[in-house]
Order: sequence, then structure tokens, then C-alpha cells
Amino acid sequence: MIGYYVHHQGRGHLHRAQCIAARVDGPVTLLSSLPRPDEWRGPWVSLPEDAAHDPLDPTARGRLHWVPLHHRGHRERMGIIADWIRRETPSLFVSDVSVEAAAMARLMGIPLVVAAMRGERRDPAHRLGYDLADALIAPWPRSLPEPGWPAHWRDKTVHTGSISRYDGRPRPPSDGAPRGNEVVVMFGAGGARWSDARLREAQRATPDWTWTVLGGPRAAWFDDPWPVLCRARLVITHAGQNAVAECAAARVPTLVIPQDRPYREQHATAHALRAAGLATVREDWPSAREWPALLSRAAARPDRWDEWSHGDGAQRAARLLTDLASRTPASRTPASRTSPSRTSAFRTPGQDACGPR
Repeated sequence: MIGYYVHHQGRGHLHRAQCIAARVDGPVTLLSSLPRPDEWRGPWVSLPEDAAHDPLDPTARGRLHWVPLHHRGHRERMGIIADWIRRETPSLFVSDVSVEAAAMARLMGIPLVVAAMRGERRDPAHRLGYDLADALIAPWPRSLPEPGWPAHWRDKTVHTGSISRYDGRPRPPSDGAPRGNEVVVMFGAGGARWSDARLREAQRATPDWTWTVLGGPRAAWFDDPWPVLCRARLVITHAGQNAVAECAAARVPTLVIPQDRPYREQHATAHALRAAGLATVREDWPSAREWPALLSRAAARPDRWDEWSHGDGAQRAARLLTDLASRTPASRTPASRTSPSRTSAFRTPGQDACGPR
């Protein structure tokens, strides 16, 4: 059994976990405060939320990220994780992402894998989590490493390339006609700072383009934006790992505008994309007069997404987890305590939601 902690911010962490778990040899239990997806057929542990408006010493004087004192939700959350580890004795624990969950697993003697993130991760808490890990999964290519990492992090890192639920998924049938002038704006579930007024301003400045907005406070949410991404001539999105991975899987020209996130994660991703010439990057929302030329220039960028998206990122990560889990005595759990195998863990009717195995 492998335990896999899934962070609740946005939907990218969950999509990635599902894709990887579907390819692991053996059962995987997901632990998260997110709602359990209807398509997930494997074990799931629901965790209480631990948000607080006025937390007391939430970082333990800067040594951790979120450990608010006397917070019942946090105490219950960590207790559930610890009780699950004690009861199931997993062969491996994956944290994507929580330093506290990672440290809990390692304190209980469980081998640990941490999903790495770009950005400024050399604060004490991140150093603790990355140092404790037996391996790090970096969902970006080895050719575009995160600068400044110490050698002992690099030595235990598996660079998978991007991981998308759309890797290997066939494109929708087309009539062979060229893409129309449709620009798709993809907000995602993590939020964005782009206002409706700015969007309307950009639309008025580009009458030759059709604008489609996915997500955001006033637009329709698309559970499966794949057909829309594939037909777009250009996608505008933030620099979240999942959003970039989905654009890369669709091989669509992309204009990336990074959002402000902790540890400058999205700015670091945008920097790597710009340095490799994979996407057009703007640090801020363009002015109205810039949009016509910018859309044409960004849409004409040659497709180089192969460097970022190898198409088998989830499989690479799953091989790592399967290999590490097989090395531990806990992997020899009696059959009566195991859950259904990966073949029944994450399927949707007529389509493997994470592409072919």
C-alpha cells in the first residue's frame, strides 16, 4: 500500500495524483481534504480542513509551514494521517505537497517521496521536507532544472517532464480546416488576478479574435477542457504546473502570465518557459494597444512543447513509486489487507481519464 497526500489548493495536485496512482503496481490510498472525485475507485481518506483566520504561531517560529497552535482541525487532520499510517503500515508515503504530512510519515518510519515545486524552496520548512525525502519528483524536464538546488537534492530527483491527465489522449476529430482565431483564457480552480474589465478591454481591442473563458468567478467551469484547448489557436493561462501541462499536452501555442503564489512558484516556471522558448511570457496583463500584435505573435510561435511534455510523465513517476515501495518489508502486506489493484482504481466509462497505460 502507498499513501498519497493531495494538497487542496486548486485541482492540479489531485489530477496529478490520480494519473500517477492509476499507473502504480499495487494499491494507492489518497488522503486529502478535497471532495472525493466520482471517478476515483481506490481507497480515499477524507481529511478535515485546517484553515484559520487568525492562527496562533502557524509556522512554529518559521520552522514549518502550517502548524497553528490549539487548532482542532489541524490536530484532527494530523491524527487521521498518523492513525492511517499506524493501521495500514504503508510501504511508501508521497506528499504533494505538505511538509508537515511528509515529516509525520518519516517520523513514523515510512519511506518518503516529495513532489517538488519550482520557486524559492530553500526556507527551513522546505529544506526539511526535501532533505527527509528518499526521492523527489520534479514534473519538469531535466534539461530545465531549478537553479540553486543543493547537490543532494539533485541526486535524488526524478525529472518526469510535465504530468497531465491528457497525456496520450487522442485529439478530437477535425475536418482538416486550420484553427480559427479563437483565444482561450484558462483561469483554473486556483484563482487569478485578471479582472472582467481587463478581459473586456482585451476583447474590444481584438475584434478579429473570438475569446472563450474557462473558469473564473463569472465564467462556466469545464471539467474537461480538452476539446476547447485542442481547437484554440492560442491559450492564455497562468503558470501553474497543471495549466502549463495541459497546454503542453494539447501542443497549443500559449501566452503565460504568472500569478503571485507563495515562494514565487509561477514566476520560476514562467522563467523556465521563456528561457527555453516554449511559450510567450508576460509578467503583467498587457495594455489594450498591445493585444492585436501580441496575439498574432504568440499564436505563430513554433511548437516546442516536446521538451516540456514527454507524454509519459505519470508513468515515470509511477515506476519510481512502484520501485521504492517494492524495496520495503511493508510491501509484503498480507493480501487480505490490500485494496483493489490499479486497474480498478481510476477509470471513467470508455476512457482512461489519464490516457493510455
